[in-house]
Amino acid sequence: MQSEVLVPTSKRHRPPVVAVTGAAAGLGRAFLAHVASSADFRRVVAIDDQHGDVEGVAWRVIDVRDPLLANLLSDIDVLVHLAGDHTLDADPSERRGYNLRAAQTVLTASAAARVRRVVLVTSAMVYGAAPDNPVPLPEDAPVAAEPDSGLVGDYLEIEALVRRSLRSHPGLEVTVLRPAAVVGPGVDTVVTRHFEAPRLLTVKGCAPRWQFCHVDDLVTALKLAALGVVSGVVAVGSDGWLEQEQVEEISGLRRLELPAGLTFSTAQRLHRLGLTPAPATDLHYVVYPWVTDCASLRAVGWKPAWTNEAALEHLLELREGRHAVVGRRLSGKDATITAAAGTVAVIGTAATAAIVRRARRKRRS
Repeated sequence: MQSEVLVPTSKRHRPPVVAVTGAAAGLGRAFLAHVASSADFRRVVAIDDQHGDVEGVAWRVIDVRDPLLANLLSDIDVLVHLAGDHTLDADPSERRGYNLRAAQTVLTASAAARVRRVVLVTSAMVYGAAPDNPVPLPEDAPVAAEPDSGLVGDYLEIEALVRRSLRSHPGLEVTVLRPAAVVGPGVDTVVTRHFEAPRLLTVKGCAPRWQFCHVDDLVTALKLAALGVVSGVVAVGSDGWLEQEQVEEISGLRRLELPAGLTFSTAQRLHRLGLTPAPATDLHYVVYPWVTDCASLRAVGWKPAWTNEAALEHLLELREGRHAVVGRRLSGKDATITAAAGTVAVIGTAATAAIVRRARRKRRS
């Protein structure tokens, strides 16, 4: 499923040379494969610390954090930066160190090499998820997410780097794409793990709204950003949103409604004990709304190929055989035991203690 938008003739008189970081895997590889044979680009350059399997492009093997990157960008018009560590279970300080060093090096090297445009991807999570958020949030809504040790904190820091870079290098154009909850092969996030749980956690008094962004649609939006058809801050996602009742009907999962205070305080305790990969603030993104209005893309005629319903159905297909509770991956046996105890999402004291004891036994053995 793909969505294409015709690029205005004025933008096509001299196709740019585009480089893609993180090109050997994940989103980088998906974008590289999409543009490898596109007539919209004069040449496509793939940058990664290993040679990938996409053909018809020029591979340049280098760690994207290497200051010598600037030497490889002298012939590049546009750089799409997709190298990053988005692993939930990674050491937070190491992951952040990698992500910030990579983004800083890319921005500095691009300015030094006189690259015309840099495109980065963060997340619509930077808007923050809150019970009183308007639905949808306007694209120019203020950044209101809480800085934390999770990936949201990484995205906030990267966007701060972008703002500093724009002041330091006024000749460099930087476009930031903020996708909704991303869905696709290999995608592993707080949101996708939410749907691996036995039941869907909700908090009393607030119903979440759900908006997804399929990787296919993110790729076509990236192409428009690389061509300069959209610029600045650009939200990406399927049209509209799903209500919680629709999500439950599609998924076949029932909700588990708890008081907000109990949910977040116990989730924070589990995180401090090292039993959950993400800070408690990440739970906001599965219980409160953060739907965005993709006005910039809509204005240039872009249409997502995936509806929210289709994206959710694909997410459910991809989760088969996986079990997670409050973001922590469990074996099938552990998930069954946890569900029988009320699930960690119920997060009573007894359930929390049981998980702690099990983790300690595993460490000793």
